Amino acid sequence: MAAPIHTSVKPRGGVAAMANRWPLLGQRRALVVYLCGIVALDLAAIGFFAVSSDLRWSDLLTFAALMACGAVCIEATRRLGMPAGVSRDLLSAWWLPAALLLPPVYALLAPIPLQILLQKRVRETVVYRRVFSSAAIGLAGCAASVLFHTVVGDLSALTAGAGRPILVAVGCAVLFTVVNTALIAVAAHTAAPDSRWREVLWNRESLLLDVVELCLGVLVAITCGLNLALLVLALPPVVLLQRSLLHAQLQAAARTDPKTGLLNAAAWQREADTEIVRARRTGETLALLIVDIDHFKRVNDTYGHLIGDQVLVGVAATIRSQLRDYDVVGRFGGEEFVVLLPRADVTEARRVAERLRSRIGRMAVPADDNMITVTISVGVAVMSMHGDDLIELLAAADLALYRAKELGRDRICLPATVVPPARRPGSEAAPS
Repeated sequence: MAAPIHTSVKPRGGVAAMANRWPLLGQRRALVVYLCGIVALDLAAIGFFAVSSDLRWSDLLTFAALMACGAVCIEATRRLGMPAGVSRDLLSAWWLPAALLLPPVYALLAPIPLQILLQKRVRETVVYRRVFSSAAIGLAGCAASVLFHTVVGDLSALTAGAGRPILVAVGCAVLFTVVNTALIAVAAHTAAPDSRWREVLWNRESLLLDVVELCLGVLVAITCGLNLALLVLALPPVVLLQRSLLHAQLQAAARTDPKTGLLNAAAWQREADTEIVRARRTGETLALLIVDIDHFKRVNDTYGHLIGDQVLVGVAATIRSQLRDYDVVGRFGGEEFVVLLPRADVTEARRVAERLRSRIGRMAVPADDNMITVTISVGVAVMSMHGDDLIELLAAADLALYRAKELGRDRICLPATVVPPARRPGSEAAPS
């Protein structure tokens, strides 16, 4: 069997070269359209509400005070850094009061200075992500602001202690969270269509953080409405909570690979050792897979490392989407991934490996006007059959992976057996 090649291979240039300078151009076309549409909608909303809103010095003072508090929070936590990828903060404690207390145009503008400060002072990332984040937060804040002003009308009612305005404020905070999460989730799913929706929407931890942000935002809004000077008392608790949150995220980030979001090699080994000890104690079986992307160097050499990183992210997302919640998956280094399958026997391990091979073989990553496809080779080892501890299982699976590559790649091997790739639909059998 001839070694597979990546589709539409041609020298890097044109759009691919521009993508190295303008990362947005290297994304999926649907994602580019979606991001540009959200940003355009945000700009249109800013223009509309700027024209229809009256300029008042008291509003400008309140807006400046809230942005100053947000800037203090950022500066107070700057030395902690920010984890790569998606991170959470408590800046909604300042964005939400701007939506509840001020005209909608301020809710649209509020994310811009703080996102610029995050970019300049905390962690520099690709600009289009900051721009989209500002637009998503701004549109969510605008929706909450319009609803609150329509239902309550008299903003002084929020600080009077009446139940109805406070309930409306809570409802608007929920709306803010739902709209913001939905806009970001659609972008995340468009970037990785193979990912499951529950991975880009709420989980228990993110839902708890949203509740905390909701409560903080409403409390700060009431405090600010009572007296602007009371923000001095509200600021220290918010700073402390944000520092605690970022510290916890940085601890979690130390366990994950920054490019793929999977466990890094050290964290995966610790988790795998724990599962193996448990399997020995209970007498259950366990399987280990080593997954390697075939000819990955060819992707980097032809399309550049930016596209290569997108292939890694796509393969990681596909692997994660095909596994159970309690399976342990990590990036082992380079283009290799490792998967531990608790309670899986040799039949189950081969079935999972074949599903991964099939799904990744159908995955496509856009580059220039082409779609890159890749294949994988998988080495499989099963506890008690091929080893009794992690080192032995890794050695057996690595030997099986080596055999798979020797035999032509795009296939699954066990230390003593070979599973040939299934013929793809529409392909013809080789003449005998």
